[in-house]
Amino acid sequence: MGRLFGTDGVRGVANSELTPDLAFKLGKAGGHVLSKDHGRPVFLIGKDTRLSGDMLEDALSAGITAVGGNVIKVGILPTPAIAYLVRKYNADAGVVISASHNPFEYNGIKFFNGKGFKLDDDIEDEIETIIIRDIDVNSHITGEKLGKCLDADDDAEEQYAKFLESTINVDITGLKIVLDCANGAAYKVAEKVYRDLGADVTVIGNEPDGTNINAKCGSTHPEKLQKAVVENGAFIGMAYDGDADRLIAVDERGRLIDGDKLICICAKMLKEQDGLVNNLVTATVMSNIGFHKYMKEMGCDVDVTAVGDRYVLERMLKTGCNIGGEQSGHIIFLNHTTTGDGILSSLQLLQAILMTGKKPSELSDEIEIFPQVLKNAKVKNENKSRFMNDPDIIDAIAKTEEEIEGQGRVLIRPSGTEPLVRVMLEGQDVDHITVLAEDLAKLITRRFG
Repeated sequence: MGRLFGTDGVRGVANSELTPDLAFKLGKAGGHVLSKDHGRPVFLIGKDTRLSGDMLEDALSAGITAVGGNVIKVGILPTPAIAYLVRKYNADAGVVISASHNPFEYNGIKFFNGKGFKLDDDIEDEIETIIIRDIDVNSHITGEKLGKCLDADDDAEEQYAKFLESTINVDITGLKIVLDCANGAAYKVAEKVYRDLGADVTVIGNEPDGTNINAKCGSTHPEKLQKAVVENGAFIGMAYDGDADRLIAVDERGRLIDGDKLICICAKMLKEQDGLVNNLVTATVMSNIGFHKYMKEMGCDVDVTAVGDRYVLERMLKTGCNIGGEQSGHIIFLNHTTTGDGILSSLQLLQAILMTGKKPSELSDEIEIFPQVLKNAKVKNENKSRFMNDPDIIDAIAKTEEEIEGQGRVLIRPSGTEPLVRVMLEGQDVDHITVLAEDLAKLITRRFG
């Protein structure tokens, strides 16, 4: 068995890679590790709309209760809802059963600690070691030491909705908004929040059947939302992914507003309110050069991390930065919550736009996003990290960087999962950078393929 925990929990095809047996073991190991500090730990469990959610939830709960932990099941809710509610319920840990933006046949299990942050690496490693070494951690747990499932005292969805509604300070009464809930975890609560706030809401992607999550809808497939915004004459459209921790927006003209632009718009709002800590924004190496130019013109510094919201959050906690995220629309507003939250991000975006008095398209057009071209160089796995020491490749990269200096950039990085080196170029002339990217990819393949 290889490493279980990736950057976003344990994932795989449900009942094939992520089996009930593995979920049971994760519950046992997680309950055991956390019980050392918390006696009888309480786990809050939420899930998205996937067919396999019930199966994994029951197996996970059985594992937790088998080692003396108690479980509170709050049903179908977004991932960030669990990060919030784990604090609200004073639970010791939260668990989300979801594979985010992946197809329905996949699922995942992700843990949060009692403060709503993802588990520390050392705790994940301890849980993983127990499973991989097949250590029986509950051989002596019987009788009254066993855990049980507890009823939630409050309406979890209502509590989360009230929290979200408290984060916006502008009136959106009567505003025409289209929501695409990806047939996922936000299919009820997103509509509730916007209706409570008085918006004129049209909702699509809100008829989950267990198999249609993310299917030609949501943040990864916004085409239907783009069409609906134009047809309804809406002010804006908001698309979430399956577990609603991401947001992609659509302006009134039906054009996409990606994560880079969303962060720019919201960071500008914070800066104008004197709420942007240290004039700092956190982003990943994949953020567009246009994003960096906009931030520089705004007088802000950008702290750059590796790809992955986990790394974005780690840097934000170290620097005190209160906004950061990725092109994919996973944005963290650390002054409000502890993880990316698509609904919260959409409320912050709406507030930022309305405070300017401009249309979404006008704000979006202020940010020039440069074309990106991505080409893959096929290499042997053992060579994925060796290409940067090759004199010919170093020289070729330097010449490419010189050719597009000031008008683009080069980013080359090994794939974390495949025998590939990814060559990404940005620039104003897409045909030109395509040729440059292809040439670099061919050279790396020749040398290390």
